[in-house]
Amino acid sequence: MSIQLLVTDRDLNVLGDPIEGWTKLACDRNHNAPASGSVQVPAWPEVMALLQPGNRMVVVRDGGIWCAGPMEEPQDYVWDLEANAEPGTVTCRFSDDLARVAGYLTYPDPTVDFESQTTTSDVKWTRKSVNAELIIRALVDENCGPASLAARRIEQLVLDDVAGVGSTRSLTTRFEPLLDACRTAAAWNKLGFRTRQDGDQIKFGVYAPVDRTDTARFSVGLGNVRRVAFTMGAPTATSELVMGGNDPSQQVASGDPPNERVYVEVTSGTAADWYRVEKLVEKSGTDDDSDGELTQAGQLGLGSDNPQASLSTVTVDTEDLQAGRDYDLGDLVSVVLPTGLEIADVVQTIRLEAEPDTGEVVTSVIGNSDKTTLTRTVWTVRDLAYRLGQLEAKGR
Repeated sequence: MSIQLLVTDRDLNVLGDPIEGWTKLACDRNHNAPASGSVQVPAWPEVMALLQPGNRMVVVRDGGIWCAGPMEEPQDYVWDLEANAEPGTVTCRFSDDLARVAGYLTYPDPTVDFESQTTTSDVKWTRKSVNAELIIRALVDENCGPASLAARRIEQLVLDDVAGVGSTRSLTTRFEPLLDACRTAAAWNKLGFRTRQDGDQIKFGVYAPVDRTDTARFSVGLGNVRRVAFTMGAPTATSELVMGGNDPSQQVASGDPPNERVYVEVTSGTAADWYRVEKLVEKSGTDDDSDGELTQAGQLGLGSDNPQASLSTVTVDTEDLQAGRDYDLGDLVSVVLPTGLEIADVVQTIRLEAEPDTGEVVTSVIGNSDKTTLTRTVWTVRDLAYRLGQLEAKGR
């Protein structure tokens, strides 16, 4: 194990010496979400001087940057008389630089400040029939990247190389959390996005997760599975009833009403297995489905409302299969359950835990501890539930 902890300012200048004497490190890197990390270290004055608001924590593992980003709780200090440990212990909690991006909203017009935004609600940030990767890059670039207003610009943030992934989509957004808008654009092609520190730059990029089901395999027999859990439930909607139209921009000073409503129904077909459940999706301001935005809204709704099968698997690194080397966040990997059933699901989290005396452990969460709606997972869970039921019946 080779782990080094560095502290930088927001311009990525290294401050002081590497942090020594740390006792416990934990860091979760997450798919399309900010990381979450913490480190415990003796609260020596020179350490406390580094753990300050605005500074960043950089975790270097085996010569490469594992995680780098802002300190969210620079100092959580404890001193205990019974422990008789001078000078006490401080825990620093940090994230990666995607947390900075997560702090922004989508301005309808990113070229002007908030007080200068239009007072009419029909003006939105819009991209029609544009590649999904380019939509995500533009969202970040114009709201907090190099093309944004100086007051909103994240220090050292640049766009990574174009990956050439994703298909043509449309997106409109107005004062929405920036990462939510990015996730909407990413969802169609299951794209991933991330920040990474490269020298004196923070690079934001989009990527396409890789299907590694043939090479990244987990099972009890291989010794790289720690835990498997699942739940199954009915869909919360089988028909998304999307209501568009009612565009305020159509209303003129004479008092004429807005344009008429437009209705699009998007169905999943799962009602045949369960039962029909309807859900209303409001898309006011989108006056027709010519760009497929109403249909897209319904499809996104079904992505959350389909049969609620949740399968969560926690794995552990081995010499033959390691996170970051053989697979990464967002990749599709294979898991062979103890029943013999094989499933494929997405790597959602990669966790690094380390202590100087005991070494490091890297684990991954495959699937989602929340509800997931991958069709293959839905059927897998149904099959698994049936097999377990049969085993239970035979055991009686």
